[in-house]
Amino acid sequence: MKKRTIDHTELLVLSLLAGEDMYGYQIITELARRSDHTFDMKEGTLYPVLHGLWKDGQVECYEAEAPTGRKRKYYHLTKKGRDALKVETEEWKGYTHGVDAVLSYVPAQG
Repeated sequence: MKKRTIDHTELLVLSLLAGEDMYGYQIITELARRSDHTFDMKEGTLYPVLHGLWKDGQVECYEAEAPTGRKRKYYHLTKKGRDALKVETEEWKGYTHGVDAVLSYVPAQG
């Protein structure tokens, strides 16, 4: 399948963080797992998105020690982030509804 750009990275990241606080690599691996590798995000894509969400007040970050003893930076969704997730989810549903409506009129090729 042809690789596509990820136009809605903020929506995807906010959705993951709505379930639990996560560190960067965990976000990358969980996004790939949940999407059946449709979204294989690179660190160079993720960290600017996280920084933008943090700067906008949609996420907060904190350091915690992992079971290995290593310090990790975890990201936590704020109320502003939850509100943004709700709005972006509704916008996405409207968008996909429109795309599905158009695709339903595509004649069968045969």
